[in-house]
Amino acid sequence: MSQEYVMIPTSVREVKALGWDWIDVIIFTGDAFVDHPSFGTAVIARYLQKAGYRVAVVPQPNWRDDLRDFRKLGAPRLYFGVNSGAMDSMVNHYTASKRLRSDDAYTPGGKAGQRPDYAVTVYTRILKQLYPEIPVVIGGIEASLRRLSHYDYWKDALMPSVLVSSGADWLCYGMGERPMLELTRAIESGRNMSDMRKIPQLAFFMTGTCRSRDVLMLHSYEECLKSKRAFAENFHQIETHANMLHPSVIIEPVGRGYVRVNPPYPPATQEEMDSFWDLPFTKQPHPRYKGKHIPAYEMIKFSVNTHRGCFGGCNFCTIAAHQGKFIQSRSEESIVDEVAKLRSLPGFAGNISDLGAPTANMYGMQGRNRELCSVCRRKSCLFPSPCPNMDRSHARLLSLYSKVAAVKGIRHAYIGSGIRYDLFLDENGYVDRTSYPYLKELVLEHTSGRLKVAPEHTEEGVLKLMAKPSFRLFMRLRKEFDRIVAESGSHCSLVPYFISGHPGCTMKDMERLACNPALKGLYMDQVQDFTPTPMTASSVMFYTGLNPHTMEKVFVERNIDRKREQKSFFFKKK
Repeated sequence: MSQEYVMIPTSVREVKALGWDWIDVIIFTGDAFVDHPSFGTAVIARYLQKAGYRVAVVPQPNWRDDLRDFRKLGAPRLYFGVNSGAMDSMVNHYTASKRLRSDDAYTPGGKAGQRPDYAVTVYTRILKQLYPEIPVVIGGIEASLRRLSHYDYWKDALMPSVLVSSGADWLCYGMGERPMLELTRAIESGRNMSDMRKIPQLAFFMTGTCRSRDVLMLHSYEECLKSKRAFAENFHQIETHANMLHPSVIIEPVGRGYVRVNPPYPPATQEEMDSFWDLPFTKQPHPRYKGKHIPAYEMIKFSVNTHRGCFGGCNFCTIAAHQGKFIQSRSEESIVDEVAKLRSLPGFAGNISDLGAPTANMYGMQGRNRELCSVCRRKSCLFPSPCPNMDRSHARLLSLYSKVAAVKGIRHAYIGSGIRYDLFLDENGYVDRTSYPYLKELVLEHTSGRLKVAPEHTEEGVLKLMAKPSFRLFMRLRKEFDRIVAESGSHCSLVPYFISGHPGCTMKDMERLACNPALKGLYMDQVQDFTPTPMTASSVMFYTGLNPHTMEKVFVERNIDRKREQKSFFFKKK
């Protein structure tokens, strides 16, 4: 069997069965190990394995005993990798009311308590204590979104970069295939440290003062502790550069040194995207979990991801900060090939649970003139109004749907991911000739009873602070949706999602939302209390009381009981 088809080992017994006398990279993760492309640990492990490296994974190590899980595989030849799992560990553990959750979807049986709070920091400190000479590379959602100073809702405090709190040597942010492979090769070859520090999409801490020119110099962490305005100004700069095609190196002084964040790799090409999925995933939980139920896996096991990135720019969302604004799409051939392989999976009955991505209907979309995109500094291509350079045609997506439907054995390809209806509608109607065919096919062929959309609120002032379109657009969507359903005789319903407690939202705003006549007759139980998460404009508003884009003051409901009341008010009215 060739190297690329070797099982990823998770124990000493499995390593011995492979006949390995060394391991190149050992990854510690807060999730159960599922060999599926929806789980970042599996993607990085398989990608490095394809390049010829021996990779092992230690899932959900016990950090409360004698640390035997951290010792069992010994020291890797090159480095340790660390992530908290597919979610920030604090979001995984706590509700918006800061109550401890009773379950964990990424653990067998949904059992809670199998990872620590701030898992990246806890795991890294243990590894640095046990193996001080071995480099530790942190990544994934938790590390990526905490790469610079950030507000932590659960401590209600401004925290420095996770590089500082954890002591990690390197931080890989965003989607990490390319930077992790280059870093792995650099460590293996013993490349000069100054050369390694130029690798894109990496961050690291250095002592002393930064002498580099042509960098974006932020206010120091200590300045931000003293001034909320300084922190808001920092975020605006970080966010702007995160959405540029050619951003600068970012420098943030902290303590006795500074954090340096290198610009990311350019958006992946279609060929590169295909290569990330052309890996020998089993699409199954690791055999160690035989007979055990992992809720998060059950939700995505028959899903197919079509692209990465999102140019919607919602202020409460972290997708662009992690995956980027520019859409990176797989080829139709790559997607269809993955769809065909689903037929060999145990339990597959011909129904794809989600043929989508962060925003399902952004597949294949990009600016008509890429030169304009290369100098653009807009955070969103849709807010406050759609960019005229953005090609919003759904022709390529409709073609993909047709090709997937033609695969033998496929009965339904549902769209479980969110959609942006401002990609095919404006207040005057459909935006181009592909818009109506797309909505009609979405409703009649790809919706399992309920089409879930996210207007998020009804009130214009709150929507502007969310960077979401006017509620009038949802009203237009409902009109078109109802017409399609009536003409077809189908029984599909429209389900809107809303957020309570967002900065700018008052109890009066929630009352107006709950009583809005445009929502009459709709199924309405989808209200989520706003949770401030690191590296979002909304969390900056929550902490500072300032809109980081304008520096204007914003009303913020910080009292947990009143936040809870905002959410419950909605249900009382209903």
